[in-house]
Amino acid sequence: MIARSRHEPERFAILFTRHAQPLKRYVIRRLGLAVAEDIVAETFVVAFQQRASYDLTRADARPWLYGIATNLMGRHRRHEIILYRALSRTGVDSVTEPFTDQVERRVVADGARDRLAAALAGLPGGHRDALLLVTWAELTYEQAALALDVPVGTVRSRVNRARSKLRRVLGGMDPTAADEGANQ
Repeated sequence: MIARSRHEPERFAILFTRHAQPLKRYVIRRLGLAVAEDIVAETFVVAFQQRASYDLTRADARPWLYGIATNLMGRHRRHEIILYRALSRTGVDSVTEPFTDQVERRVVADGARDRLAAALAGLPGGHRDALLLVTWAELTYEQAALALDVPVGTVRSRVNRARSKLRRVLGGMDPTAADEGANQ
């Protein structure tokens, strides 16, 4: 699709149709609804502008798109941390879709949502990015490594450290454990 869009730019719209909604859900989870549409739009503008340099040996464009979005979200990190801290203080979730249904039920059932939000806010940016790409965007470790432009071992290490911190903060519960086996 990307190769064809180099000569037929209108073909790029198919990529948008396939990936915009899941990407938007991911951004909403990270930063809230207010900036999600702008980041998704900017992600596709950047991707369109850079499509000539896309590595055509990569069959799946998702890691590339999530990498662009993650870089753009870096500009909004303070807002993301503010959202998590507000959630940890108030318990009121201002983000439309905070977690997958299964994770949401586990966190709410244990009354740990505020502690989870605080733990997410306290993670280093790279650790949070790796963890959320694997758990919320459902990328494999290899795809997350491509998205973040780091070695796969770095992603594994960051996700492991992030999960360890979450388990410590949540008294042994790991709300991301349901995803652990699928992405290794």
